Amino acid sequence: MRQPWSLLILLSLLSPTSAHAGYEIVGGHEAKPHSRPYMAYLQRTTLGDFCGGFLVAQDWVMTAAHCRGNLTVTLGAHNIHKQEDSQQRFAVQSYHPHPDYKEHSKAHDILLLKLKGNAQLNKYVNVIHLPRANSNIAPGSQCSTAGWGRIDHGKATSKLFETNVTIWPTMNCRFLNLLDAIICAGSSHRVKDCSQGDDGGPLVCSGTAAGIFSYGFNVPPGFYTRIASYLPWIKRTMR
Repeated sequence: MRQPWSLLILLSLLSPTSAHAGYEIVGGHEAKPHSRPYMAYLQRTTLGDFCGGFLVAQDWVMTAAHCRGNLTVTLGAHNIHKQEDSQQRFAVQSYHPHPDYKEHSKAHDILLLKLKGNAQLNKYVNVIHLPRANSNIAPGSQCSTAGWGRIDHGKATSKLFETNVTIWPTMNCRFLNLLDAIICAGSSHRVKDCSQGDDGGPLVCSGTAAGIFSYGFNVPPGFYTRIASYLPWIKRTMR
């Protein structure tokens, strides 16, 4: 018997994933190589872990604020463990987390990275469009997410995987006291969500980066920072 979404969310709060278990892209599949040229792989050298991100200008990458660290950015990758000719690597010149970011609550979980140098745009590396100010995504809309994190049964992957997710109605997430700047998305049938290592990756809706993966639990939904809510700050910062 299918459980109501509100019950699934409640169960998720009672059993959040540990830092080591990770979220999984279950039911996803390997992405067509270089079909998402905006994807960025962010290696955190001090802790040895990684996050996802996405290119929004030749010298700017967007990710989640909780991914901040001593990052190296790789663009144009499909198999992150191979030296592909398509790859471009950058150090980070400066880190720009949202000034109201709160680590304990993940509120305002958005970070802009100013790269040391400009990416060379081509069929392997390109920017993704940002949404219009105050744009909304209708519940039931089909979007997608991708990353290099763990997939089914906790298996690690070196290749980019992707999956489709559905935007959930706000009323099904409201009792969690979510900010207006959060989008929740997932599947009511089985876990189809971001994995550990996919934090900071984009929620892509109609070819636009609508959200940034912030956190999730053992069952859907996943919670994404709503980019449209931060456009004034994004534009000021990138100037």
